[in-house]
Amino acid sequence: MEEKKTEKAWVISDELWEEIRAYIPERQRDPNKQYRNAPGQGRPGLPARQVLEGIFYVLRTGCRWKAVPREYGCGSSIHRYFQEWLGAGFFDQIWKLDVEKYDELEGISWEWKSVGGSSVRVPVRQELVGQMLIGHRKEERQGQGL
Repeated sequence: MEEKKTEKAWVISDELWEEIRAYIPERQRDPNKQYRNAPGQGRPGLPARQVLEGIFYVLRTGCRWKAVPREYGCGSSIHRYFQEWLGAGFFDQIWKLDVEKYDELEGISWEWKSVGGSSVRVPVRQELVGQMLIGHRKEERQGQGL
């Protein structure tokens, strides 16, 4: 019996990792904060690739941060990294990188534009709708000789 291979959409390929690893921001200590430990002490940070896969897991599955599988780290830690990297513009940078790569491979029609819309008449107030219906029914009854 053949086993099905399931591809996890949040797992980062080695090729992609090599392209984006240079864009991951370095963690900085806040100069305005009082720390109990000196630099280098305390719990070590999580590996960046593991964190990024945890972030992609949440974004792909739509689960809560606390529901991230332990193989990626603690959900609150993954969320903290996400907030830091978002503020540093990391996701914007890799988005631009991927759009440029896609443009080279497939081509993007930058000149093509599309605008869509619809227009529907909507009553302003519910009372007006009721009055309009009552008035319309009165006219119908008068036309029938009632």
